[in-house]
Amino acid sequence: MLLRTLLITSLLGWAKCQESQSMTPEEKTVIRDQIIEMFDHAYGSYMKYAYPADELMPLSCRGRVRGQEPNRGDIDDSLGKFSLTLIDTLDTLVVLNKLDEFEDAVRKAMTDVRLDNDVVVSVFETNIRVLGGLLGAHVMADLLRQRGERMLWYRDELLHMAKELGYRLLPAFNTTSGLPYPKVNLRYGVLNPLSRTGTESDTCTACAGTMILEFAALSRLSGDSVFEEHARKALDVLWQRRQRGSDLVGTVINIHNEEWVRRESGVGAGIDSYYEYLMKAYILLGDNVFLERFNIHYSAIMKYISQPPLLLNVHMHNPTVSVRSWMDSLLAFFPGLQVLRGDLKPAIETHEMLYQVTKQHKFLPEAFTTEFRVHWGQHLLRPEFAESTYYLYKATGDPYYLRVGQSIVEKLNAYARVPCGFAAVQDVRTGMHEDRMDSFFLAEMFKYLYLLFTDKSQLPIDIDDYIFTTEAHLLPVSLSITQPPCQSNNTAFSQTREAVPVSKEEDMFTHSCPSIETLFPNNPSFAKTIRDSYKYLTGVGRAFHPSPVREIELPLHDNGMEPVEFLKSMGISLTPLNEVFAGQTEHKAVYRVKLVAEVSHTMEEEEVLPHVVQLISPPFLGRTVLTAGPAKFGMDLTKQEHGVKGSIVRASPYTACEPIDSAVALKGHIALALRGDCMFAVKARWLQEAGAIGVIFIDHSEGSNSVDTPLFQMVGDGDSTEDITLPLVFLFSHEGAVLTEALEEHYNVDVLLLPKERQLGHDKTKKTLGMNIKLRLADEEELEDGSARGPTLEFVLEKQEMFLKEEEEEELRQQQQQPQQRQLCSKAAEKDRTEPCSADSCQTANFNSRPNANP
Repeated sequence: MLLRTLLITSLLGWAKCQESQSMTPEEKTVIRDQIIEMFDHAYGSYMKYAYPADELMPLSCRGRVRGQEPNRGDIDDSLGKFSLTLIDTLDTLVVLNKLDEFEDAVRKAMTDVRLDNDVVVSVFETNIRVLGGLLGAHVMADLLRQRGERMLWYRDELLHMAKELGYRLLPAFNTTSGLPYPKVNLRYGVLNPLSRTGTESDTCTACAGTMILEFAALSRLSGDSVFEEHARKALDVLWQRRQRGSDLVGTVINIHNEEWVRRESGVGAGIDSYYEYLMKAYILLGDNVFLERFNIHYSAIMKYISQPPLLLNVHMHNPTVSVRSWMDSLLAFFPGLQVLRGDLKPAIETHEMLYQVTKQHKFLPEAFTTEFRVHWGQHLLRPEFAESTYYLYKATGDPYYLRVGQSIVEKLNAYARVPCGFAAVQDVRTGMHEDRMDSFFLAEMFKYLYLLFTDKSQLPIDIDDYIFTTEAHLLPVSLSITQPPCQSNNTAFSQTREAVPVSKEEDMFTHSCPSIETLFPNNPSFAKTIRDSYKYLTGVGRAFHPSPVREIELPLHDNGMEPVEFLKSMGISLTPLNEVFAGQTEHKAVYRVKLVAEVSHTMEEEEVLPHVVQLISPPFLGRTVLTAGPAKFGMDLTKQEHGVKGSIVRASPYTACEPIDSAVALKGHIALALRGDCMFAVKARWLQEAGAIGVIFIDHSEGSNSVDTPLFQMVGDGDSTEDITLPLVFLFSHEGAVLTEALEEHYNVDVLLLPKERQLGHDKTKKTLGMNIKLRLADEEELEDGSARGPTLEFVLEKQEMFLKEEEEEELRQQQQQPQQRQLCSKAAEKDRTEPCSADSCQTANFNSRPNANP
């Protein structure tokens, strides 16, 4: 333990030293070469094992082809059988100076990629990944051709492909409001009977508001104004439908009547890139209308959502009320956006909070609580944190952010690298991998990391001439000058001032980009000063400061066990502290070690009460029990003495995101529904309306199971869920497969939904009580002279004997002493406290009784 303590102390010292060190050019070169090698491993694996498929499955070492792999719900809407990863990666090849590979990849895209496939895709994902990828690659190819060194054969083929794709996305805008449908069929559009889409009524704010960069660039490069017109109209609707009192927008809006469906407002999932595109549209197009709108929204965000270093979701109509106690990882882009606006202090604060979370969990969990515990443990290799790290380094020049980038590189190699690429992490708490490598990993992560460690002079392009889309594709900021707005594409400026005049008290950055001279006048440590306040936000790396201690007594058997081992047998975990003290006894020929244990409160993970789906009909008869997760809404099964019993029926449609076709068969039964495509609450309402008496949701993530993946509680959709009264449970895909196979084999299967502790035939056992105790070695005099007070557990080890010592004020003893929890010594032993109790003279307290909250 002493060795471990010293090692931890040394590592902390090394980390502190590393933080304060600048990074030499040689170190940057080593890391940059490492990033290139990692990119080669990921891109090479895709080309070797997956191309022309849309994505690589890095654990299976094969491509993911839509329709050939188990359906993952809305996750698969990114896949359109158009070699997604290749298109998304094209301009990354140029940034990394892999010009031979770029030329080869462009030829492959021209000959192999088809954009007219009969497949339903997400309008949002296809726009930012494929259309953006084609445009960014065209801009790079055109630049190389103009230099006269490469791509001399190129004749704007990628631009023609982009224009074709743009026209295939346009049918999604065929709504009365101008807000696009969330999905479109690449061949048949939306309203065609063969399209298999067009029934959707809702879209997310980011989905409708993240079109302007790609569509405007396409219009100005091709000369066809129709794309920019539609993107501007969608932004106009979102602006007009903002909540006028708070200037906030909701997360989901109805595309037909323009009413808000989900009214929670934040800067993460569902809204994020809407705000990003308002600011970047101003930079790309030079239109003040977008800057005015962004600034009004930004003031509202900083007033209601930003609670440094946190970014919380609030109700758009009542923004003083937080609607959830967790944050999602997509908000990690926001510090980078704040850098673009020049508001560096909150950017530094939030980024530091995010960095502390990555230290605690290795990666940013998909969602984490305001106390920095895991809410949803998945990590999809998202690049937003690396993006903000890049922006902060470019704005401040602080080498601290190079160290942050270095940690990202090291963790990717240590925890995500697999033989066939890099795999997403199924849960940061277990480290289990998921057979998934999204295209944005190549499009964004490697681009930002490479740029972080590369000087401008080492790049094949002048990076300052371009703006990054939300997928990190490069569009030239010269578009506003070299390509004037298309006819009728000037948004009326008066719309920005409708009902909400621009504040006259604008700060210095309202109309300018950040300036180091302005931000850090004669104060190069500005960023560090801000960070230091949040350095130990999550408790990771915090130096130990001894707190007042007070001794407590726990009973020990006189059985010769070492105290540490005895504590372990009681379920007490030991954590060494950073300070180590050694003391020697005054007694001759006796060596004493005094262990002072400091009792501390640790933040535990939010407790999830396991539920079960128990198969009770023949031939199972209760012997098959599937572990399930509960919901935070709907019927509380813990209050149902005998649970809920019923026969299971598969819902149709299986995702239950629209009216149920199988309502007659479902009435009075427990429904099976697949996770994905919409919120749990939406599914529950449709199934409840169809007459179901309960719902079992099955995970669409292949390979997930309750053994390797921690349970979670299903949450609502941000609005009131009091109307949902039926019980809801969640099965991972492994357990779900057992249930669906049973249904296919036996047709009629009765199940019981109830808490795990109440399952039929289950023997109730008492929960083991645990305690976290930190130990340090201390001089004997430290307690005797009264310098240390507070709750402590003191062990004195001698050659022949082991005993506990108690020194408390009499008044405190009378208040807290519980006779049934103490050793009861004989009267003779009580007269002489220096004499240890023998086995015959002491009685042991009941170990199963709950200890005092304040012993």
